[in-house]
Amino acid sequence: MKILFIAPVPPPINGQSKASKVLLDALVEKHDVKIVNLSKSSLKNGVNSFGRFFEIFDILKDVKKKRNDNDIIYLSLAESFAGNMRDLAIYKLCKKDLSKTYIHMLGGAGMKEILSGKGWQKNMNAGFMEKLAGVIVEGPINYESFKRVVPEEKIHIVPNFAEDFLFVSDEEIETKFQNTEPIQLLYLSNLIPGKGYNELADAYLKLTTEEQKQINISFVGGFENEESEKGFLEKINANAGFKYLGKFIDGDEKRKLYCQSHVFCLPTYYPFEGQPISILEGYATGCVVITSNHSGIPFIFKDNENGFMVEKKSVPSLVDALKKLISKKDSLKEIAFHNRNEALEKYRTSIYQQKVMDIFGKKSE
Repeated sequence: MKILFIAPVPPPINGQSKASKVLLDALVEKHDVKIVNLSKSSLKNGVNSFGRFFEIFDILKDVKKKRNDNDIIYLSLAESFAGNMRDLAIYKLCKKDLSKTYIHMLGGAGMKEILSGKGWQKNMNAGFMEKLAGVIVEGPINYESFKRVVPEEKIHIVPNFAEDFLFVSDEEIETKFQNTEPIQLLYLSNLIPGKGYNELADAYLKLTTEEQKQINISFVGGFENEESEKGFLEKINANAGFKYLGKFIDGDEKRKLYCQSHVFCLPTYYPFEGQPISILEGYATGCVVITSNHSGIPFIFKDNENGFMVEKKSVPSLVDALKKLISKKDSLKEIAFHNRNEALEKYRTSIYQQKVMDIFGKKSE
């Protein structure tokens, strides 16, 4: 098939660009694929600079150039206001081919707000979406959002994945849990407002000195700006239980870090959060997970089964979770094995790729 692939492609690497790249790798093996790259350099959402404005202008020019003679058009959706304006412009440019177009919602909270509204923005999105070939979502929450405007038979649930190289063996899990003195906890995500990294640090600082000695926390991720980076590093640098390992880590280096960590923590309440790939990476690498009851996370996470659920924006809840790690140290390995096995069954890249390809295949039949 001839496919127009409109999505963010690394660099930079984030959940959306990683999901796009994994799908793209499968498509280019069997199909003729043209790419319109939606990636941007900033961690902020929306049009936050003249540079981004011109990037979007170039994106729309590229769509116009490549929009014709495709069997399928694939669009990875944005959910900020500015991003949605870009997507509406793409719908308009591809208007005669909307019946060949699939949209993919990696995230969802912003789109839920748009589609549950009553104004012009909801109406414009609905007008285009009802003509689409299909909608791909991560879980039931987004399914409920889109069924307001799209026939249910056109909505497909495809959970996210962990990359194959991350999956660990039984021996690797056994090895890392031979020594839990101290428990090694990893936060690996962008260090931006809403991700919960500040609350995690504050929770650790509220532990007693003896409790702190039993947990080390490593942070990896990029900051929104220099001011927030400086403030956070000042907070953690005075305590030996914290480490900041840099803005970016991937490949074998990332796998090694996960393999050295007993626990992965993402206490997010980020408005544009979807179903974080980093949680599934924690499963694949045999980590216990601490996360929040937010957005698409409950679809892939069960409290006391995959780890410990915390309340959003709650330092006291995180304090309780850290204390549970200490008090239930002997049961952590069992959870780690459960998570790795669940990821093997449900969250492989091959499963993800095949599900999307099957959806596209139905269109070509």
